[in-house]
Amino acid sequence: MNIPLQELAARWDRCRKLLRQFSPQAQGVLIFSRLNIYYFSGSFANGVFWLPTSGDPVLLCRRGEDRAKIESPMAHIYPFASYRDLAALLADAGSPLPKLVGAEMNGLSWTLANSLSKHLPDRRFVPADKILAMCRAHKSERELTFLREAGRRHARCLTELLPPFLHEGMSELAICHKLSEIFFAEGHLGILRMENYGEEVFLGHVSVGESANYPSVFNGPVGLRGVHPATPHMGSAKVRWTAGKPLIIDNGFTLAGYMTDKTQVYWLGEKETLPDKAREAHEFCIGLQEQIAGLLRPGTLPSAIWNHCLARVEGSPWRDGFMGLGKNKVFFVGHGIGLAVDEYPVLAQGFDSPLAEGMALAVEPKIGVPGFGMVGVENTFEVTPEGGKSLTGEEFEIIAVCGG
Repeated sequence: MNIPLQELAARWDRCRKLLRQFSPQAQGVLIFSRLNIYYFSGSFANGVFWLPTSGDPVLLCRRGEDRAKIESPMAHIYPFASYRDLAALLADAGSPLPKLVGAEMNGLSWTLANSLSKHLPDRRFVPADKILAMCRAHKSERELTFLREAGRRHARCLTELLPPFLHEGMSELAICHKLSEIFFAEGHLGILRMENYGEEVFLGHVSVGESANYPSVFNGPVGLRGVHPATPHMGSAKVRWTAGKPLIIDNGFTLAGYMTDKTQVYWLGEKETLPDKAREAHEFCIGLQEQIAGLLRPGTLPSAIWNHCLARVEGSPWRDGFMGLGKNKVFFVGHGIGLAVDEYPVLAQGFDSPLAEGMALAVEPKIGVPGFGMVGVENTFEVTPEGGKSLTGEEFEIIAVCGG
């Protein structure tokens, strides 16, 4: 499962190309977050990764040097203790630090950034976060293989394996526990990673009825009560699934570090008992997802997809509840996904760089219905010349769970 050198070299070359395109004055990029260090080195090391515009990259490890040498095919992996040693170590490795450096600024706390600046007073740093995000947005065939398999397992868990265990009276938290058991049995790694600073998630959101419209701290349309104010994730032990209430599960599945995102809605009882308003809103979301999928082609602007959705919603009965009710409303309809849930690009205003073949995006049109809950869909798609290809199955309808 180690990342081959050829794969890493392709990532280095793509990042250098983007650096020359968007920040030509910088002669390399310093990377600090463990997730990006893993992406570029193949090891989840604690340290600094230096990628010069020419020459060999260098991985400096505060901890994990021996492990990195086992996992990574890189030639230059060394220990380091302080940023004061950074310039000398890179010079000794034959890859000196230039005067102007691209930096992953989101990968450092304020304290560590101040320490870096203090020990490198003669260097100037320019932001490289968007460059790194754009680099990771282009998935290789190896990455897509993991995403496709994660999506297949994800769909199987939510549409085939979970429904037989669902019954009236289950609490949101009990549903979380059962779903965790199923996910782990299917190979889920047990972690979902977020990149947005301070954002956390665990397993995903499990919400019964109006829980889906409960005030949320998470940057997504589905509200939830969560386990506890200190852990506003998963579901509540106090909220139980009863007739007349929808159940919505919005969560991720992780395989080999790569994540898919999917939302499935369930109804307790015969499908014919589902309120017309909820059925129509859900069908609207399925139709909108199909339209978005048709636009997931190389060259399409993410912002154009968002504008298309706004135009469709404007003339519908669902404008107020689209992408969340009240202050839960979010202003996007999808997001990139891969090693983290919230990757580049976002299907939102301001994202005007065209999509490219091989990108992976979670598309999630949802509608909050006052006094009822939330309906809608989310699936992970691969961008292809023929349009978006769903990696998380073709089951988009509300699943009716009958019996007690």
